[in-house]
Amino acid sequence: MKEEILFTLDTPFRQPLQVKGWYFGNPEKKTLAVMGALRGNEIQQMYICARLIRALTELEGQGNLTPECGVLVIPCANQFSMNVGRRFWAADNTDINRMFPGYDQGETTQRVADRIFRALQGYRYGIHVTSFYLPGRCLPHVRIMRTGYERPEEAMDFGLPYILLRQPHPYDTTTLNYNWQIWDTQTFSLYTRQTEAVDEEAAEQAVTAVLRFLARKGFCRGDFGRGAETRTVEESSLHTVSSTEGGLFVPLGELGDRVEAGAVAARILDPCTAQVRQELRARTGGWIFFLHRACLINGRDVAIRILPD
Repeated sequence: MKEEILFTLDTPFRQPLQVKGWYFGNPEKKTLAVMGALRGNEIQQMYICARLIRALTELEGQGNLTPECGVLVIPCANQFSMNVGRRFWAADNTDINRMFPGYDQGETTQRVADRIFRALQGYRYGIHVTSFYLPGRCLPHVRIMRTGYERPEEAMDFGLPYILLRQPHPYDTTTLNYNWQIWDTQTFSLYTRQTEAVDEEAAEQAVTAVLRFLARKGFCRGDFGRGAETRTVEESSLHTVSSTEGGLFVPLGELGDRVEAGAVAARILDPCTAQVRQELRARTGGWIFFLHRACLINGRDVAIRILPD
């Protein structure tokens, strides 16, 4: 294992930002790069990478990484926002994951994205441990952008329950996933059910999935279980239930619960009188794949996404 400062960036009124990477295995090989937290509230994503570093350290010490294995893990690249409790870059509220491939003469987050992207280029596989763009929780899955270069069958080796294929929108073309894939790295975004808090069970599942992927590709030795039976889903097939009223959000089920077509999946209550302002009904039967997190919800927010039968 080798710990290295990838780059240093001055920040206003605080110590310089140092972004570190941890290297494992053969330094001549670029097998897998794992990027963790790019946003200041991605505590779980940073923790997953920390757990992965610990696991890879043990595997390397036991001689269980093959000669073809070279892994880079970057747990966090936005300590600045994390330290002040902001999701996006604290100085100007921009999102680093909307700045790729970056620009070394641009704004601060463009320069951060540029330096990160340089460190991540050239790897055969790439995993971005990231959070959902909507404020809520989702079932564990691997997401792949349809860029024309994707190979979804490769993601079966994670052994996670779902692979989601996303047709990119214009705003997706500045994400790490999209650009990494365009630059010849088979890229996967790894999602778990938490963001702002540590979830030990979900972190263990994510770390095991990454190690299982490495083992099935022949880059490490170990028994990481068979994993789940994987279902591949087009993201466009998810059924979205949105609010038309604002108020207290009261879901009637949890992630992974099944709902019947026409059933009430959640209610929105008046925050002062507890009167029901809206009942959110599922138009199709299936499983709750995404659930709005906050206790309050605005009109036109995405409240629930359902994975159809």
